Amino acid sequence: MHSNELLNLTLVLLAGLVAPLVHHAIRRTKVPAVVIEIVIGMIIGPDVLHWVRADETVRVVSTIGLSVLLYLAGNEIDVHSLRGRIGRQALIGFGGTLILAYAAGTLLDVTGVVHEPLLVAVILTATSLGIVAPVLKDSMQSATPIGQYVLAGAAIGDGAAIVLLSLLFSKDTTSASTRAVLLGSFVVIVASFAWLGSRRTMKMPLGRVLVKLQDTNAQIRVRGTMVIVLAFAVLADKLGLEAILGAFVAGVLINALDGNAEVTHPLLKVKLDAIAFGFLVPVFFVTSGVTFDLSSLLDDPSRLAPVPIFVAALLVVRGLPTLLFHRTLGWRGSISSGLLLATSLPFIVAATQIGLAAGTLTPAIAAAMVAAGLVSALVFPVLSSLLIPTPARSEPVPVGANG
Repeated sequence: MHSNELLNLTLVLLAGLVAPLVHHAIRRTKVPAVVIEIVIGMIIGPDVLHWVRADETVRVVSTIGLSVLLYLAGNEIDVHSLRGRIGRQALIGFGGTLILAYAAGTLLDVTGVVHEPLLVAVILTATSLGIVAPVLKDSMQSATPIGQYVLAGAAIGDGAAIVLLSLLFSKDTTSASTRAVLLGSFVVIVASFAWLGSRRTMKMPLGRVLVKLQDTNAQIRVRGTMVIVLAFAVLADKLGLEAILGAFVAGVLINALDGNAEVTHPLLKVKLDAIAFGFLVPVFFVTSGVTFDLSSLLDDPSRLAPVPIFVAALLVVRGLPTLLFHRTLGWRGSISSGLLLATSLPFIVAATQIGLAAGTLTPAIAAAMVAAGLVSALVFPVLSSLLIPTPARSEPVPVGANG
């Protein structure tokens, strides 16, 4: 590593250190922390202060940060929670989202705004689970029907968007059916490895060794998790799928199979969060800001025109289907849920980078889509919280309460 590369990484880490302090100072504005990290990245990047550039070292650490972020996002998804009424409603709502996303992508293509309607449609289907989950927790809505519906819808949206992105826009040139077979094989491989660390192996010698070493200096589970995240990201990449799929699927399956985690290794999540959000994930978001092509938007004001169009598309595609469930969520609850489900940023950042690398998105359109994601993360959670005020702390929220 050259000294300039080390300096670039240090400045990115410094930006990640400053971001939570800024977030704390303006916490009343309810701006998500990731937005601040991206904005600081823009400021120190080549389009403003010219302090940092995304060299090879920064990009590698950023890629690891994205992989860990998606692993943790997948690990938060409880597949069992999708079996009840709320899960069915979320699936129905996402079915409406797919139809609206395809229609929106086609309309944007016909009007000349974009030239890859299917990629745009996939991008519009995702929800930032990492942003909406803290918002629901802070507003004490996580256990309510509204919160449960949003969490289920966000989990489905994130998972489906990642799978669709890998199947339809992988680097492999084989047919979609072949990629589907590769995806199925990949899931089987991940599931097999996840089983090795599940509760079924705790009585085996390997399980006893893991328990013995997990909280010592060996930190064997942390090391093993990092190997799994990167190994399956590489495996997905080698199979012609997107690397982000590997990390995400690994997180989902390990969470589904490791049902005794709270008993056998309760500190693992805390440790992974420390590594992820204390080091790797901020590098990804700050680097996303550094690489954000701000000049492509500001050099020609007409290029800003797609931003409100993409914001409206996010709101329609993800938000409109929630109105179907106004009888159970209430009208205010449905609108609030729609705003949260329309909040999307990390997936947009990752997907536009893939689109740029593949040549299916222009820098101006990619920048406009990321800008729309920033607007959604800035505005939609705030509007949602105004519709559904935070309950008093002294009065616990009843699980069966209606919005």
